[in-house]
Amino acid sequence: MQDTSSKLALHIARTIAAEIGADTSQALSAITLLDEGATVPFIARYRKEVTGGLDDTQLRNLESRLGYLRELEDRRAAVLASIEEQGKLSDELRADIEAADSKSRLEDLYLPYKQKRRTKAQIAREAGLEPLADSLLADPQQVPETVAQSYVDADKGVADAKAALDGARAILMERWGEDASLVGELRNWLGEVGVIRARVASGKKTEGAKYRDYFDHAENLARIPSHRLLALFRARREEILHLDLDPGSDAEAGHLQGEGRVAVHAGISAQGRPADKWLLDACRLTWRAKLHMHLLLDLFSQAREKAEAEAIAVFGDNLKDLLLAAPAGPRAVLGLDPGLRTGVKVAVVDATGKLLATETIYPHEPRRQWDQSLQVLNRLCVAHQVQLIAIGNGTASRETDKLAGDLIKLAPQLKLQKVVVSEAGASVYSASEFAAREFPDLDVSLRGAVSIARRLQDPLAELVKIEPKAIGVGQYQHDVDGFRLARALDARVEDCVNAVGVDVNTASAALLTRVSGLSASVADNIVRFRDQHGAFRSRKALLEVPRLGEKTFEQCAGFLRIADGDHPLDASSVHPEAYPVVERILAGSQRDVKQIIGDTSFLRAIKPEQYTDDKFGVPTIRDILKELEKPGRDPRPEFKAARFADGVEDIKDLREGMILEGVISNVAAFGAFVDIGVHQDGLIHISALADRYVKDPREVVKAGDIVKVKVLEVDVARKRIALTRRLDDAPPAAGPREDRAPAGRGNPAARGDRADARRSGGPAKPSAAPADSALAAAFARAKGQG
Repeated sequence: MQDTSSKLALHIARTIAAEIGADTSQALSAITLLDEGATVPFIARYRKEVTGGLDDTQLRNLESRLGYLRELEDRRAAVLASIEEQGKLSDELRADIEAADSKSRLEDLYLPYKQKRRTKAQIAREAGLEPLADSLLADPQQVPETVAQSYVDADKGVADAKAALDGARAILMERWGEDASLVGELRNWLGEVGVIRARVASGKKTEGAKYRDYFDHAENLARIPSHRLLALFRARREEILHLDLDPGSDAEAGHLQGEGRVAVHAGISAQGRPADKWLLDACRLTWRAKLHMHLLLDLFSQAREKAEAEAIAVFGDNLKDLLLAAPAGPRAVLGLDPGLRTGVKVAVVDATGKLLATETIYPHEPRRQWDQSLQVLNRLCVAHQVQLIAIGNGTASRETDKLAGDLIKLAPQLKLQKVVVSEAGASVYSASEFAAREFPDLDVSLRGAVSIARRLQDPLAELVKIEPKAIGVGQYQHDVDGFRLARALDARVEDCVNAVGVDVNTASAALLTRVSGLSASVADNIVRFRDQHGAFRSRKALLEVPRLGEKTFEQCAGFLRIADGDHPLDASSVHPEAYPVVERILAGSQRDVKQIIGDTSFLRAIKPEQYTDDKFGVPTIRDILKELEKPGRDPRPEFKAARFADGVEDIKDLREGMILEGVISNVAAFGAFVDIGVHQDGLIHISALADRYVKDPREVVKAGDIVKVKVLEVDVARKRIALTRRLDDAPPAAGPREDRAPAGRGNPAARGDRADARRSGGPAKPSAAPADSALAAAFARAKGQG
């Protein structure tokens, strides 16, 4: 048993290693660490010698595939046991099952042995009709109706020759329909050449107008972009579209089709023999009734899974960019959550994020208390020495931004700076249980202003309090599996938090929960212990926290920082287990740790090979030396803010040809959305992101980037704004919209993605006319869905 288990583990490790570009020994070591409870951030940072330097991306892929392959092995064992119990497990079948490298291949092999309801084929076998099927298949020279007469038996339910032949046909159809090699061959063929066809359901044209570009749409399934496929599936789920899958150009070229492939596999051909037509009819019915729909569902499922994986990856990449956005740092901030009738919610937080004051002001319609509002804000800024103003980018954002501009003029001595920040997820945080615990006596509406202020200081520390998918930087996020999305996004958040590190004496429980090895309960215990006993003076003191044992300490200690503590290295990413390495370096230099920290020339002169031992190799020594140069360094970029154009506060203020500055708010497969300060994000289509071909928008932009764009086209009625980063691009020529030239150039993706953002559902057919071409997709609800 142990030997079998070891062989299985080796097989899984070898498979994963090939997929992630590593050696089998590296994969085995990483799997062992994961099984022992180590986290991906810990392994990537502190166990490089053990894994041979696998990075976090490789480890995440390994972790994901490990789960799949172990599920595959469990299923393989169950299938073998079931078939063996039936007494039908031959050596050849066992070998095929043991060689199956995917769940679909495994299920193909198991299909004939699955327990199922009595089928027509089973009933026919019980009536003794299998010899008839085998006889006609073996010798098509026989006349089916004549041969079938000898099988007529009213007592067995075979009333006449036609009934006998129907039963024999059912047996052949089931046999071919459950032939694993045939099913696998057809799946590969249809998966390669298959064309997904969409047509509008009867009477649904008006209701499904947002999907009008798909009312008559055809595209190769293997090459359709993920966002377009998810849009089609959504339309089908809403019963707007019918979807089918056929061989497409393969059929037009006269290549062998489904029923023909079944016939070839069965050794049947039209040679003018008496039974040929009957046999070919059986092949045709096998394809149409048994195989086509089965393969359609199977291939659609695989395609959807792949599209979901791509959509989740896009969301994860955007989330990472947002979490690792530049922090403004420890400065007092005035947070403004804009609103019209309900007023602007105001919150002041100090340099540590502590709430100092709140107000509600009414500078806009209908009250228009502009001067009174300025006086309130001025008083707060002076009293609390505010340095930054954070303005949410929702309704009345530009009007509030103008108010902040007047405030800066009113109090020049404070040298205030205003920044518009994304308020995505702020309302979710406001109503959350965490916010209620943090501010039990504060009105829900004011909590949003606190969140807006804090996310300017440190986006990562504040955004971890919000469920990742509620932050809204995804592509078709509502169309993907919720569990897979949550798991993937949680992993991204964990990686981001541990890449930056956490100050254990100021971090919230929500932030601590994301630290390697810390559960929600242990994170709460750390905060409770800190509140009761004061700030931690050393990492070792963490071992006094209830339920934080040696194993947990090993996983989390390197990611927790203690500034101005008893040990200088506690403020760095050097793990406590590696402190002896630093001590050996110090022993040879006759200097203390404070003297060598930041001494670049001294540290770069050290040869890592001189300080290795059985546990710490050259990679770890190099990491330690690099950390000592800039201990606790923050990997995030330097803080900068976009400057929105004065006088451009509404989509109606935009003019074609304007050059503006904005912030990338979201990146999708078909382009990037930009907040230019007019309450409606514009879209830079993928074809207008650069002067070269761009396959993936994230090659050139990411969420949070500050960019200069030119306005190509504005449709006020439909709230669509087309932008370009190529500032020499000319807006479309005046004239009827259908006569305008496409905005994108030099990028094949532009042809198929013209309308990808016209609705939260998606894209246009490739052959569509260039109507709305430059508008390639700015739409109101795209953000957070596509």
